[in-house]
Amino acid sequence: MKITKKLPDAEFKIMKVVWKNTPPITTSIVMKQLEEQEEWKLQTIISLMLRLIERNFLRTEKIGKERTYYPLITKEEYLKFETNIFIKQYHDNSLVSVVNAFFDGRKFKDSDLTQLLDWVKRKRL
Repeated sequence: MKITKKLPDAEFKIMKVVWKNTPPITTSIVMKQLEEQEEWKLQTIISLMLRLIERNFLRTEKIGKERTYYPLITKEEYLKFETNIFIKQYHDNSLVSVVNAFFDGRKFKDSDLTQLLDWVKRKRL
């Protein structure tokens, strides 16, 4: 499935719950997992999930009286999409700019830096 648009924050919160759980998922699962963070009513969650269906992030099935939902986009696919937008928009597609912004003034473990160097070496091959 091709992602064409960035999700609004509210829909992204729903998708985070979907990705965290094993499908199928229900609106009551979403409601329960977001109740401490959001004061959304059931109808709000249903509306957000319907938008996610329209955007091809979810599909739905009706089992008895209950609707179940399944992700069509993986978390990894979406994060890759968002990251690419971020790098293009804020860093002019420059990996060096991203790394400079991230590392500037921070201290990292030698093991993390070694892993990063190893990753760069593998990508050059």
